[in-house]
Amino acid sequence: MKNIAKFILVFILFPTVTASAQDSVDLFTVPLSKPDEKGKLEISQLSGAINVIGYDGKEVVVKASVQERSSNDKSRNGLKRITNSSLKIGAEERNNTVRIINDNINRETNFEIKVPRNFSLKLSTVNNGDIDVQGVSGEMEISNVNGEITLQDIGGSASADTTNGDVRIVFESVSDNAGMAFSSFNGDVDVTFPSSLKANAKLKSEMGEIFTDFDMVVDKQKAMAKTEKSSNTYKVEIDQWVNGKINGGGPEMLFKTFNGDIIIRSK
Repeated sequence: MKNIAKFILVFILFPTVTASAQDSVDLFTVPLSKPDEKGKLEISQLSGAINVIGYDGKEVVVKASVQERSSNDKSRNGLKRITNSSLKIGAEERNNTVRIINDNINRETNFEIKVPRNFSLKLSTVNNGDIDVQGVSGEMEISNVNGEITLQDIGGSASADTTNGDVRIVFESVSDNAGMAFSSFNGDVDVTFPSSLKANAKLKSEMGEIFTDFDMVVDKQKAMAKTEKSSNTYKVEIDQWVNGKINGGGPEMLFKTFNGDIIIRSK
């Protein structure tokens, strides 16, 4: 009987919602199969911002807004163009994992989602939006392309990367023995940890500087040369990273940017 009930729960959480002439709509509340246990939220979209906030509830609350398509054609053969702000968004919940399904492929959709504080996140967007998370503790995998990543007052572990934008993260607590990675191509990587952090830091900025107020012991290593010989061509490449130990060392944490600074702060 339990298996039948779980199947029905998954089925009814595929709503198709159509909204007309509205900028923002409260779409749905998603109950969890195991509300007293840790859960996970997954979103992957092409265009739009994602804002996730931790709260003291036991459900996932989803709100979204869609941007009207830009068009210079206000009329066609004497017919007026009507603003098209329809939405087609759904959600699937299975074993405490909530996956948001956004079928608005070519339209900018901005999400504002509330999750229980003890929740893992897998979030990604490509264009026209930043990713913001506040007050959540769990395993986080965050990816952006043309936008910033800001994680505020979080706990657990995180992997965050973007191409064009800053990465700004403030940890309230950090999971033991959790490796992490933070990177940008055009932007600063600015991460704040509790002062008790123990880590082996691996850092590299091509066009920027590296700053920290931790007492980091930097390893004095010689540059390593990588050689390659093929088709009568001899190639030598030197790839030098800064390696240092924070509070005696611990799990590896990678910090990388091409055009920006790396800042590691002690809270």
